[in-house]
Amino acid sequence: MCAHSRARRMSDHHAISATSALTHLECAVCGERHNANVPQTICRECGRPLLARYDLPGARRTFSPSGLEGRRWDMWRYAELMPVLDPTFVVSLGEGATPLRRTPRLGAAVGVPRLAVKEEGGNPTGSFKARGLSAAVSKALELGIRDIGVPTAGNAGAAAAAYAARAGIRAHVAMPRDTPQPIIDEVRTYGADLTLVDGLISDAGRLIAEGCVQHGWFDVSTLKEPYRVEGKKTMGFELWEQLGGDLADYLIYPTGGGTGLIGMWKAFEELEAMGLLGPERPRMVAVQSSGCAPIVRAFEAGAERAEPWADAATLAPGIRVPSPFADDLILRVLRDSEGLAVAVTDDEIRAAMGELARTEGIDACPEGAATLAGLRRLVAEGRIEGSASVVLFNTGTGLKHPELRARG
Repeated sequence: MCAHSRARRMSDHHAISATSALTHLECAVCGERHNANVPQTICRECGRPLLARYDLPGARRTFSPSGLEGRRWDMWRYAELMPVLDPTFVVSLGEGATPLRRTPRLGAAVGVPRLAVKEEGGNPTGSFKARGLSAAVSKALELGIRDIGVPTAGNAGAAAAAYAARAGIRAHVAMPRDTPQPIIDEVRTYGADLTLVDGLISDAGRLIAEGCVQHGWFDVSTLKEPYRVEGKKTMGFELWEQLGGDLADYLIYPTGGGTGLIGMWKAFEELEAMGLLGPERPRMVAVQSSGCAPIVRAFEAGAERAEPWADAATLAPGIRVPSPFADDLILRVLRDSEGLAVAVTDDEIRAAMGELARTEGIDACPEGAATLAGLRRLVAEGRIEGSASVVLFNTGTGLKHPELRARG
């Protein structure tokens, strides 16, 4: 690493005052242990996702409400439970630390007065994908990886391109040709190697898998490497802090690959293991589009795995994921939390985008708006009570979707 690059990274990370307690990787399904000091993708025994594990008693010595006081207010404030061992390798653009906005007017309109929105649109590159890709690119850099490959519905590709540029490594991105043009332009602006495919994210995934085999790229597909979920789990840590050590009754989350659901559940388990949270949990709610709802269908059927969704179509590209790799883990979180799953129409999503903007000044992406549409449906069906505390996740800015913005 040249002196200039190290100096630049040191300027980014001088305020990281804690060290990672990472010990190993563990298969989320069979429990097989893997070495975290070498690049790893999926479990060599059963082919399922790997999760980072930490020395939680050791982390607890500094990870506490008082220990977090005065730290930088971004996702790297949780360094003990993040996977980068040497903070000089952290690649940050200021991700995380997003506001939890109370939304009383919207809550009154929906019939759930205790309503709030976790506003992820202010992240670098305009979406919550910045969290996962900051963690993944940082760990890739620490492990000596110089090329990463990522299939995407759009926002993950933009984040991968930006963080790879910051790190000085190469990102190879594949996405559907009908991805909104601003996101395509964004990926190109950051200098990534971009391929547009005629098809869905599943088709982009096949192309990236081939490139990883042929060219030696490291695959950072959703939950096919262990570290994007570590960035996403920081949303759970932030909620714990922002809600004063308590958690809401329901967390409503737009679900494509499901990394955020899995990550936040992991964060809550880690907090409990450190004695910082009791056994009570929010009920996790997955919202999908009626045009692509493999998780909802499997949840309602009581299935352990989700069958691929044929002819997936929705105006919300981030939840147009016909066959999420970690379907079993998503379903496990929903059931362990006594949660819910609901599908909404594109018309409901479009209406919710307008309602969020006009009622609370939130310019939501269609995936984020889907959570409001889902809440309305669940309240109308009597599945969420009006007295509940509810957090919706707006996962990105609506500015990337000019095709859906109001005219006239």
